[in-house]
Amino acid sequence: MANTGIKLIPNILTTSRMFLAIPICWLILEQSYGIVLILAFIAGVSDGLDGWLARKLDAPSVYGAVADPVSDKIMLVGTYVCLAIVGLIPWWVAGILVLRDLVIVSGAIAYFFVVGGYEMEPSIWGKSSTGLQIVFALMVLTQQVTPVFPDLVMQAGLWLVVLLAFISGGHYVYVWSSKALNEKRHQ
Repeated sequence: MANTGIKLIPNILTTSRMFLAIPICWLILEQSYGIVLILAFIAGVSDGLDGWLARKLDAPSVYGAVADPVSDKIMLVGTYVCLAIVGLIPWWVAGILVLRDLVIVSGAIAYFFVVGGYEMEPSIWGKSSTGLQIVFALMVLTQQVTPVFPDLVMQAGLWLVVLLAFISGGHYVYVWSSKALNEKRHQ
């Protein structure tokens, strides 16, 4: 029984990170950026730790496989919407990121109901887009506490986030549409 409890730790960390999105978003709206950076650091550590522990404890789970990327999306979408609300990024950037995620999620749901089950496979483009969104959000927040990045770097970061959102979103649509067509042809 104790062994089972230990194996739940990765899922508990993942779930905790999901709930951490609430104070992070609230504190962005309150413009308490220093505290947000501390909570973002904790969220980042838990993100790495939950995956590492799941492998180390031989405790992979379907819940963890689904909840981990979902918690990342909740955190990122909430953060970008709040950054737009307080005027730190343009609304259209937050809109593109939200739209990208809606396209991916609705595509996955449609695939599931039309074709059937599937294995979640994050692409290199999706991982790159998520990673850059995290880095850029941290840059924007850091800039509010200690302005260390030149405007050119901030503008480049913004445009790279947008570019990778389009590339990764388009890549997911292409790959999963191709898989769906192949499945339909072989039925």
